[in-house]
Amino acid sequence: MIVAYTLMCCDNGIDPITEVDPGPDQSPPIVKINFPADGLEIQVKEDVIPITIKFEVDDDIEVASIEAKMDGKTIGQYSSFKDYRRIIIDDLVYTNLTNGEHTLIVTSIDTDGKETTEVSNFLKKEAYKPIYDGETFYMPFNGDYTELVSVTTANEIGSPSFAGESVVGPNAYLGATDSYLTFPTEGLLGEEFSATFWYKVNADPDRAGILVISPPDEENPDSPNDRTKGIRFFRENANGNQRLKLNIGTGSGETWVDGAEAADIASNSDWVQVAFTISATKAIVYIDGQIVKEVDFVGVDWTGCDLLSIGSGSPRFTGWGHLSDLSEIDELRIYNKALTQQEIQDIRAADL
Repeated sequence: MIVAYTLMCCDNGIDPITEVDPGPDQSPPIVKINFPADGLEIQVKEDVIPITIKFEVDDDIEVASIEAKMDGKTIGQYSSFKDYRRIIIDDLVYTNLTNGEHTLIVTSIDTDGKETTEVSNFLKKEAYKPIYDGETFYMPFNGDYTELVSVTTANEIGSPSFAGESVVGPNAYLGATDSYLTFPTEGLLGEEFSATFWYKVNADPDRAGILVISPPDEENPDSPNDRTKGIRFFRENANGNQRLKLNIGTGSGETWVDGAEAADIASNSDWVQVAFTISATKAIVYIDGQIVKEVDFVGVDWTGCDLLSIGSGSPRFTGWGHLSDLSEIDELRIYNKALTQQEIQDIRAADL
């Protein structure tokens, strides 16, 4: 009796299962390859590497089968699914990716015989070797966030993405709200320091951090703004344009490299090459190979500066609201020397 009562209680209020007619199969499967994306360039130290292939398939009624091929060879087949309408594959490992061009093909067939094929053409390049004197850091943003000199992947905060266009290669970095990249500064900092990159400004929001290497601010942990160490390269609204500014901590104080109107970029401008250099005695900001401001100073102090932020002032330079930059960045390089103007112009010309 107790068992019977319990079963009655458990069934109380539950409607009987009603079979639902899914209707006719209207559409073929939808296939999306998430990795490797079409146009991706992979560049690491090893000549042969494994990669993990990731894709997803959706169908209005039921997926019957999925096949993945790499360079014409079947590497994965699936015909049994927990969810027959939405399948996510994120653990298909291909162990023998060599240097050169590759083609990944994913084909799905539904139970009505409708078929969809998605193709990703990508490239595994030979290991990168620095091409410029003093080059210690290079991020081309060609579909991933790998720094190629050390072959280290940057830490992603939020949801940065890619622009679908670039100056060099198939892609560039595209910022997003509350999003940026970070990278350890080990091996990057010295008495001399330079950076070059291409920049396509998005003036909304009207101020943002671009490249920041700042120390923690123990006195203002919720709104850090310690400008006595490191560097802060950022932009701000200037009568409808965006003005580039460089702030450098000298240990006992700070130095500003502010070119006023000469450092302005029009809000609707196309790509420009941006560069800045730091030596023991001078700091200079360039736009398209031309000096927009040069100042004398006593040198940078890097104490406590162990983090590089790309595309935002966060997490260590937010006190003035220089947060995520929604602009595009391409071909970011850092050097352990103060580049000359001629070197900067030569780098610019080589990219065009």
